[in-house]
Amino acid sequence: MSAGDQNHGGDKPEDAVVPPAEVWPEVERAECLARGAALKWASGVFCRPEHLERLSQYRKRESQRTTSIHSRLKSVVQSYLEGVGWGLEQLREARAELKEVSHALRKAGLESNRNAEGVKSLETLREVSVNHCQLLAAVSNLPRLYSVRSMVLETERLVESRRLLEAHARLMELERWQDDILWQLRGTAGHAGTAGSALTAEDEELVAEYFSGVGRLVEALGKELWAVVSSGLALARQNPTPFVSAVRIVEREEALDRALLEERGGAGGHSRPLPPGRPRCWRERFFQVLEEAVSTRFRSVSYLHTRGPGLAGHLSALQHGIMADLATVRHLLEHCVPPHYRLTGAYLRASHRCLHAHLAQVSSWELESGEIFAVLNWVLHIYNSPDMMGHAELVAEMEKEELGPLISMEGLEQLQNKYVQSVRKSVSEWMHKALEVELTDWQRDQEPDTDHEGFYQTSLPTIITQMLEENARVALMIGESLRDQTIQMGLYEMENLLNRCVFREALVEFGKEHRRDPSSNKNKFYLHYLLASISNCIILKTSTESLQQQQSSRSAGQFSRTPPNPLAALDRAVRRACRLVMDQLQLDLQPFLPGLLTRPWLVQGDPTPKLCQVLERHLELYGRVRPPCRQRLQEESQWLTVVEYVRALMQKRLVCRSAEERRQLAQRMVQDDQQFREIFHGLEGEGSVPEVNPLALLPVLADFIRLKDPGMLTLEVSGLAAKYPDISEEHVSVLLDVRGDVSRDIRGTVLDLLEQSAPPLPAGYRPIFTDILVPPSTMSFCLPTAKCA
Repeated sequence: MSAGDQNHGGDKPEDAVVPPAEVWPEVERAECLARGAALKWASGVFCRPEHLERLSQYRKRESQRTTSIHSRLKSVVQSYLEGVGWGLEQLREARAELKEVSHALRKAGLESNRNAEGVKSLETLREVSVNHCQLLAAVSNLPRLYSVRSMVLETERLVESRRLLEAHARLMELERWQDDILWQLRGTAGHAGTAGSALTAEDEELVAEYFSGVGRLVEALGKELWAVVSSGLALARQNPTPFVSAVRIVEREEALDRALLEERGGAGGHSRPLPPGRPRCWRERFFQVLEEAVSTRFRSVSYLHTRGPGLAGHLSALQHGIMADLATVRHLLEHCVPPHYRLTGAYLRASHRCLHAHLAQVSSWELESGEIFAVLNWVLHIYNSPDMMGHAELVAEMEKEELGPLISMEGLEQLQNKYVQSVRKSVSEWMHKALEVELTDWQRDQEPDTDHEGFYQTSLPTIITQMLEENARVALMIGESLRDQTIQMGLYEMENLLNRCVFREALVEFGKEHRRDPSSNKNKFYLHYLLASISNCIILKTSTESLQQQQSSRSAGQFSRTPPNPLAALDRAVRRACRLVMDQLQLDLQPFLPGLLTRPWLVQGDPTPKLCQVLERHLELYGRVRPPCRQRLQEESQWLTVVEYVRALMQKRLVCRSAEERRQLAQRMVQDDQQFREIFHGLEGEGSVPEVNPLALLPVLADFIRLKDPGMLTLEVSGLAAKYPDISEEHVSVLLDVRGDVSRDIRGTVLDLLEQSAPPLPAGYRPIFTDILVPPSTMSFCLPTAKCA
């Protein structure tokens, strides 16, 4: 619509305007949005009265912008209108051309209908041509058809005599004849129409039956061919010609398969269908036969043939056989095949797969520890060593093939667990047998054996130590992980032997049996074997620490069970044996203890010399025990002697009647102390000395008894309580009774002071008076005082 029309339309009366219903709602919405945006803009620009001065400027700028937009819109609409006009013109020209083409097609259809009537007269000629083609094919194929049977027989003779190349050439010729005849029959059937198609099916059956010998020839040739391939290793060392012929035949067949597949993929209906039995894929079959030949060396292996040492020999034979075959493949057979065969790599893959399956079968057998060790050692060390797959000439091939592990990680873990369980059973049996021998040795009528240092020992620690160390050394030949598991297992078994088995119980029973009949000749060397048991525990402790040090640091978190602690069990066994030794010392001292601190003792000095003889004999035997238990026994014997001496004093067998008797008693006690010190003189030089020397108690008690002024007893008791804080009022009361000159007042003062100043036991202090019980008083009547309560 022009501008004039628009102005003219604006002058129309109000009823001539387009009804509002015909206005697009999008236009109204756009107008509303535009008005809203304009108002928002104006309210922001003219927010103050002084801003109205620039109203004319804004009006002029917006007018120019509106004019520019109108101009652009008009130009765009004009270009669209021109494009629409050009399109309409093109449509008019296309319609005219379509009319011309339709007229030409109508004329061609009329001409075709007229020519079809003339073609009907040529049907007779077509039938004559088809018959001629069939007769021509029959005549041309007659010589071949007559010679098929004779050629099949001749080819069979060539196959039987293993003249494989000639036999394959005849076979290819027979197959070509068969293919040509079938192709000619299909061609004539295609020209003959529907009736010819049925004839072609009958002809195909007839041809297949006539050439049935060709299929048998293919099977016979394949059988001979794969027999040659499977024996290729033997032929390569003698006469590789048959193997080379077999490879050439395989390559011919592969080329034929490829050519027929390409021909079949040709254009349209001119492509020939694949002949029967194609593609043969003989190259793929070649590698399958090669792998089957490799696997034959494993098929005859059974569990009975490889029991015990036979398995290691079998694995060794496999190693030498595989390496000999690989050498033959690399140096001989590799030159008989095309390079793309990569025969060495194929033989490596085949050998690896067969070994993987064979070792999986072997691992499933019930193997003993030696057999499992042979398998693990062969898999982890021999197989990848330079003597086998790590050979310099095979490394390159191995990198290309990426054979993978011979046994999976799960399989290796299972084998290692089976190995540890098998060794555990053997270790447990040997430990129990060694313990039985140990218990038998305890009953011998001779001293235990001594080592090169003169210490007592028996065969038990030697057997256990050598067994555990040998198992750890053998397991380390496989790997650190297996060594750690083996050490862990050995320590568990040692702990079981010491804790839950009969070792500690045997020690206790050994002691009970001796106490029942101490004078029996059967227990003549009871003490000696107790000391030997202590030395054995020290040896086992040293061996255990050595084994624990051998374990790698990362093995601590590998075991779900609580780590074994044979050291604690050994310490308990040592304490038990030391207690029995001290019991024997006490038993040997017991006949002489009643004579101590009596009036005959005060006069003659007996039986202290006899006590010293017993102590000397025991200490001499303690010298046959390994440190530190030797020092421990010497210290315990010293404590036991002092405790028994003071216990005899607490018996109040001797109560002094005068100052002279107190002097004699103190002097005799000092003499006894000197004799005891002479016996224990070597203790300070051989090891650690206890913080409180028990022998120092005897001079202190002698001074307490020798004290002339009873009034000084309070000070003396204070010093005694400071040195020996475990001394009780009962002990002090007995000492006061032994003196025989303490009044009731002084006794009360001393005991009250002791009760008020009782110090706590210091850390590390070993009580001595706690083990000494004061016998009950022989008084017939006692007032119920608070002190007595």
